[in-house]
Amino acid sequence: MSLIDLAAVSFAYGRGRKVLDGVDLSIEAGRNLGIVGESGSGKTTILRLLLGLAQPTSGKVTFRGAPLDPRNRPFMRGFRRSVQAVFQDPYSSLDPRQKIADIVAEPLRSLNVETDIDAAVAGALASVDLPPDAAGRYPHEFSGGQRQRIAIARAIVSEPELVLADEVVSALDLTTRIRIVELLKSLSARTTLALVSHDIGFVALLCQDLVILEKGRIVEQGTARDILSSPKHPYTQRLLASTPRLPEFA
Repeated sequence: MSLIDLAAVSFAYGRGRKVLDGVDLSIEAGRNLGIVGESGSGKTTILRLLLGLAQPTSGKVTFRGAPLDPRNRPFMRGFRRSVQAVFQDPYSSLDPRQKIADIVAEPLRSLNVETDIDAAVAGALASVDLPPDAAGRYPHEFSGGQRQRIAIARAIVSEPELVLADEVVSALDLTTRIRIVELLKSLSARTTLALVSHDIGFVALLCQDLVILEKGRIVEQGTARDILSSPKHPYTQRLLASTPRLPEFA
């Protein structure tokens, strides 16, 4: 079952050059998708389109077959309940003036979700291996990896069907990256993930499907196993040549 589809999507800022050109992709429920490309490939623009933060210059973006239209407020409320995001920088994505309980509860309050907010926050924090007393503390009291866990807790507290993550480990050290990968792997048992990254090795650990972007075009897509074992496009081959070989696909 398809959650979000991009059909022949192109995007340009003003009258400038196209950032995306004829992109087709689908995010299927229960199948994690990795969107991989170097800086300037268009992957952040795709993320903005998937979140409804931008509209394509041409083509269509649909959620469960219906147009993703930011002007349709009732539709977007349901969309925001179903789709949440985790952003790259764990230091700037959390309001330093708010306690962790309020940060994590923000989607529940903004979406008017009828639930026991304290219990939901406690459950979300437990899901990302943070202690109950974290709720009463402030972001500056936590490390970068812990802050990224808090951001993930905020994303999953409303029990979304899909979590979009933008370079979610790039600002973290290697040991912390491994912990976040393990966390995301456990979370993917109950929600679909779409990971935007320049690191093909990272997304291949978590995603069944891959999309490879170069200069705003999809140059290769398919299962992670097929792409890593037998990349067809020279750009994909170059990406893999610069990445340590993963044992699962050796």
